[in-house]
Amino acid sequence: MADTSASRPASTILLLRDGAARDIEVFMMVRHHQIEFNSGALVFPGGSVDAGDKEIVARSDLYSGGEGLSEADRGFRIAAIRETFEESGILLARSKDIGAPVDAKRAGEIADAHRIALNEHKISFLDILAENGLQLALDTLVPYAHWITPEGMPKRFDTWFFLAAAPPDQLGAHDGRESTDSIWVSPREAVEGGESGRFKLPFPTTRNLIRLAKQPNVSAALEHARGLSIVTVMPVMTKTETGRQLRIPREAGYDGEVFEVGAVG
Repeated sequence: MADTSASRPASTILLLRDGAARDIEVFMMVRHHQIEFNSGALVFPGGSVDAGDKEIVARSDLYSGGEGLSEADRGFRIAAIRETFEESGILLARSKDIGAPVDAKRAGEIADAHRIALNEHKISFLDILAENGLQLALDTLVPYAHWITPEGMPKRFDTWFFLAAAPPDQLGAHDGRESTDSIWVSPREAVEGGESGRFKLPFPTTRNLIRLAKQPNVSAALEHARGLSIVTVMPVMTKTETGRQLRIPREAGYDGEVFEVGAVG
């Protein structure tokens, strides 16, 4: 069993839409160069589960679609939606009164009113939900992968990756704080950019993009994810004469077990 000791619970969402050129597209952001973890990298929105997320777990009136999930699972999903809202302005939520998804206009109004204050810790996500009559749509997230940072790293995360269809017309925008740019990009183009040096891609991001690129559209990607048996991945790093290798479980479904991840400097 993978060692989760000293690893911080975290979540990330691969927000998907069908692109104009038939390729599926995913929302990604460039992390600020001064951020300690993965600075300058092209990543999916996400971050750590915090105490405020656990407070929302205890308020079942503030989310829907959490039936059958453990408290920990609900916490991962709540954190994923909160972090995505903080970092992109995209909100996966429903109106408590009528149960309808929050549309792009309303999401934009809520982001304009509260996003900066939320990022500056001047208001809690719980208060935003309560004041605006919202319920987080936990059932829009489909588990896709579970990665744990290798042992021996200075910062370790126990991260769940989720897929979700982006709400119609919610286009997203980086916050200018933790991220400095944002794009909708096909998984294929993102991987090619990582190979060419256009993008800096963390290893788990690359593996999940390659897997996602096999899906022709959002519907197929979500259906594929629902059928997955999630295998926890905690890479084991070894040094070789030519560089470094990462070993992951073959049954995790990433078309391989040993990957070269860089030459010796």
